[in-house]
Amino acid sequence: MLNVISKFDHDAIRIARVDHWLVRMPLAETILWGSGKRSGTTRLICRIQTRDGGIGWGETISLIDNVPAVFAKIVAPLAAGYSIADAERFHRHVLGAGYYHHKRAAVMAIAAMEMAMWDALGRRAGLPLCALWGGLWRGSVAASAYIFVSDPHKVRDTAKRFLDDGFGTFKIKIGVSMQTDVPLVEAVKTVVGDCDVRADVNGAWTPGTARRQLAKLAPYDLAYVEQPLELDDLAGHAELRVCQTVPIALDESAYTLSDVGNIVRAGAADVVLLDPHESGGVWQVIKQAAICESVGIPVTLHSGGELALSQAAYVHLAASIPNMSLAIDTEQTYLAGDIAPDGPRLKNGSFAVPDRPGLGVEPDVALIERYVVDGIKGAYLDPDKPDWFPTKPAY
Repeated sequence: MLNVISKFDHDAIRIARVDHWLVRMPLAETILWGSGKRSGTTRLICRIQTRDGGIGWGETISLIDNVPAVFAKIVAPLAAGYSIADAERFHRHVLGAGYYHHKRAAVMAIAAMEMAMWDALGRRAGLPLCALWGGLWRGSVAASAYIFVSDPHKVRDTAKRFLDDGFGTFKIKIGVSMQTDVPLVEAVKTVVGDCDVRADVNGAWTPGTARRQLAKLAPYDLAYVEQPLELDDLAGHAELRVCQTVPIALDESAYTLSDVGNIVRAGAADVVLLDPHESGGVWQVIKQAAICESVGIPVTLHSGGELALSQAAYVHLAASIPNMSLAIDTEQTYLAGDIAPDGPRLKNGSFAVPDRPGLGVEPDVALIERYVVDGIKGAYLDPDKPDWFPTKPAY
């Protein structure tokens, strides 16, 4: 045991080099949702090397231009000389470098480095990350089929395809119009029967609309309605929990550790969706989940088009967190490619848990470089409607 401890108690595991790439993975089909049109997912990939040659990989979502900027100007320089065993300290160091009052501007950039530190640590220990986070609670991780179809007549075919592929949970994007919200849910339920269905509004409803729409949706026995109101309206979400029976889930409201604490204090959610990129790291998600576990709230994971590294991190988190008992979101079925040949893959609507050290994924640099871009595009808005932009709430 002393020999194991000594491995982490010297300068050899300090970060000596940081490389990073901005990549854009095309989607196999264009996604339409309440905030615009997406034809690809942009991710920041990083690789660290310790003084003794150890390697760690990380990934984060890059929706807006501050992510690569904060990574290059703050995160990567601060990481030089950091021990890979000091992920919590590093997270707080970045916040202390000017982002304490602007956490949401920094969390996505921090997440890539923090993931790489954990990956390097797991490789060094010879253990998969779930073993470092409490051990294997569940041996496979169920995933939710993600449906981005705003036409109630066309959504049936998509739901049937996912059902045939073995999915048992389905997530439908609503919040596009008052007229399509309920018909979309009805169409999916008609196809999938007693399977769990969740509906994501993305903050499109006003409080009055929310009460009306939730009353109409009550007969469909939804697993939950996600983010019905604007992200800042915790009081409104708390009122919705009291005045009707459909469970309320929060996602955009639940970025940081403090966000989750405030949600619990306000009694604003029956379910919380977490995301290591939006919280600033996998360790932050573990702490967020523990807050929810202490009051009996189940959690799951939000998806933003994860590639192999982030998908592996998701599976390790879900495998080790007891109250992450709901199927995790995934957009893997929409990706046209990936950056690693050995990342977790869906089979019958579930992921197997990687059992190799660290994340258990070996990215291919040639694949990474194939998808390198110099900027972010296609996350929001719609190039086919140049004068259009989303508003929250919309109706």
